[in-house]
Amino acid sequence: EGGGSMAATGEGEAQGLCGPGTGGLALLGVAPGAPSCPHGPALLFVKTSQGKEEGRRFYACSACRDRKGCNFFQWEDEKVSETRLAAREEHNRNHQPPFTHRQNVERYKNFVLLPLSKRRFCQECQQLLLPAEWEKHSDHQFLCDISTAQLKSPSQLLYPLENKKTNAQYLFADRSCQFLLDLIIDLGFRRVLSVGTPRLHEMIQSKASQEEDFRVRSLLLDIDFRYSQFYTEDEFCHYNMFNHHFFGGEAARETCGKFLYQDHGERVIMVTDPPFGGLVEALASSFKKLMAMWKETEKEEGHNNQEMPMFWIFPYFFESRILEFFPSFSMMDYQVDYDNHALYKHGKTGRRQSPVRIFTNLTPSMIVLPVEEGYRFCTICQRYVSSGNQHCDICNSCTSKDGRRWKHCILCKKCVKPSWFHCNNCNCCAFQNHTCQKTDAGCFVCGKAGHKRSTCPSLSYT
Repeated sequence: EGGGSMAATGEGEAQGLCGPGTGGLALLGVAPGAPSCPHGPALLFVKTSQGKEEGRRFYACSACRDRKGCNFFQWEDEKVSETRLAAREEHNRNHQPPFTHRQNVERYKNFVLLPLSKRRFCQECQQLLLPAEWEKHSDHQFLCDISTAQLKSPSQLLYPLENKKTNAQYLFADRSCQFLLDLIIDLGFRRVLSVGTPRLHEMIQSKASQEEDFRVRSLLLDIDFRYSQFYTEDEFCHYNMFNHHFFGGEAARETCGKFLYQDHGERVIMVTDPPFGGLVEALASSFKKLMAMWKETEKEEGHNNQEMPMFWIFPYFFESRILEFFPSFSMMDYQVDYDNHALYKHGKTGRRQSPVRIFTNLTPSMIVLPVEEGYRFCTICQRYVSSGNQHCDICNSCTSKDGRRWKHCILCKKCVKPSWFHCNNCNCCAFQNHTCQKTDAGCFVCGKAGHKRSTCPSLSYT
């Protein structure tokens, strides 16, 4: 969450997989029969060299954008020996969690029966401990007297995975979490597919156990297997959102399919908060597959031409990339903030404001933003906008993306950031102290002029 609880091979870092050179990378997706690492089927990439049309293809881990996190790498045309295949299978087995989900559910049942004085949590192993296991963890640090309230809030009990190269686990602040849940309820949804949003799932589960008339249900899909210690197989599926891989196999896929079936007209919405370093095209591919699963369950309802309602939480500067894959989406002005992120906090001003927004395929006018936080309704755009987002009569739109008031450039024929100025050399607006990039050659990655490969918007890393 807040970047979710995993990261993907970012194209910039993935170039390190191929050694030095001026080549670029393109993601080809999950190929049939792809080899697997501990994070499921690897993704297929192609390395291109300048001047050559087609480069060499290779497989790399879908979930780690740094080889220190997972060093899986294989050329597509490489012949892998039986010995190496056996070693790989052994490696994958050794990197599986110590207990299965079912075992963790049984352990939890035994754990809650213990008196408070015997409830311990090993901080080093990130594991609930039964008394028989204490001795094995005697030289580890652990928390004692784990209360029921703590068990209902696992995201606060577990260490956030903050190594940005392999994980990017930032958790919604209560303000954003409560806003999302209120919005979901007001829009009439009763089931939430929580993809990489453990804190939202937690809030829903907590309210469901405390309030008799609370009707919303949630299913958490997340790569962080630690959550299996706290949730049943109907409440949590171990899932990689970069390759659409259910670690629990067909049984977990069926659990997800059943949850998506809108029984008794209970409407479903998917809420996802992926790591911001992840490849947008890999995420989009998985989300389309989840949407297809929903559509399968909806055939009887006659919803064949509809998309599963969705909130994709991501930084505003990925807007063009998201719209490329989901043209029906639009970006809301609401600033999502996080508990454990130094910058992504609500209430900061200027460029320090959180850049994280909600992208949705729901009608923008339905998304009511809190007036007490300065959001207002623009009657021309028919959507809520932030207080600094002024309607531009020339663009006929509220054009600001970052919360500041943007200005219209007549030469660029669009609104730009307030700190930008028109550069006649580049023939576009840019920072005042920028280095002019006037050149006949386009960007090597996308072919367009006006930027270098390192700043290409087609590269989905931050």
